[in-house]
Amino acid sequence: MIKEENKDAFLKVIETNKGIIYKVSRAYCYHDEDRKDLIQEIIIQLWNSFSKYNDQYQLSTWIYRIAINVAISFYRKNTVRNNMTTQLTSAVNFIDDSHTKELEDDIALLYRFIHELNSLDKALMLFYLEQKTYKEIADILDISETNVATKIGRVKKVIKQKFLAINK
Repeated sequence: MIKEENKDAFLKVIETNKGIIYKVSRAYCYHDEDRKDLIQEIIIQLWNSFSKYNDQYQLSTWIYRIAINVAISFYRKNTVRNNMTTQLTSAVNFIDDSHTKELEDDIALLYRFIHELNSLDKALMLFYLEQKTYKEIADILDISETNVATKIGRVKKVIKQKFLAINK
């Protein structure tokens, strides 16, 4: 009975916060199949940690922290695997601009640029786009608010330069 209640509570948490899981997976994976694998791995790790959740933290902070850690590990494994295979250029793989609008193109480019960042910067931008405060980001990533502000400023500058280079 307790296990069934736990399962129902967990499923409710996942349903309520699925946007977090999808955003993290999209930031770390280009391909749908990889995203599905990552989502599955995140949910498994959330389930394994569910009984250990400390309610002194926001549920979304806990989910982000686990999702980011799983995504970073997943990304590292995939990077090793992908370095052993030949890939098409990321522009060819990622953007099919024949059927998209200008805004969709910009969003696709933004995610492409985010995907090119290192793991920490990727997480920072994901939280920034989620409109998390610097304090929330610092708590989730266990770094200082000053470090968050500095890194976000630098990453925004890099991404802006990439957009400007493309629009020349």
